[in-house]
Amino acid sequence: MNDERKLKTLRRSAWVGLIFLTMAVTGCFRPAIPISMSPNYPVDVFYENQQPDRPFTELEWLEYKEEVPLADQQKPQKGRMVKRGNNIEQKDLLLARLTMQAKKMGADALIAVRYQYYSSATVHGYSMRGMAVKYQKEREVGQ
Repeated sequence: MNDERKLKTLRRSAWVGLIFLTMAVTGCFRPAIPISMSPNYPVDVFYENQQPDRPFTELEWLEYKEEVPLADQQKPQKGRMVKRGNNIEQKDLLLARLTMQAKKMGADALIAVRYQYYSSATVHGYSMRGMAVKYQKEREVGQ
């Protein structure tokens, strides 16, 4: 009876030790690749359904467009258009170009940003558009 109790205590201690060791070892490691869910742009970005919470003055509509011939794997196959569109990295690059354009003209943000993709039998294209705005300073708001 006494031996059974010692065996149970030993098993329980082994499990507690294993759990502690696992937590200690995994706590020492950091992720190898830092993950950032949202890219940083030189100006604030607000899509069509969003608005900045600060007053602003509209500057100018900005647009970035490009149209390119289809690659061989994008051409219609058996009447189906396959492998069309842009991936998230390409969309982020478009937005980065648009935000750089806005920053060069002195804007603080882009509002009403809209992405559009189109495709035909021979080409595909895309455009990204947004209104460049300048935030108003606090003293300008009260006047």
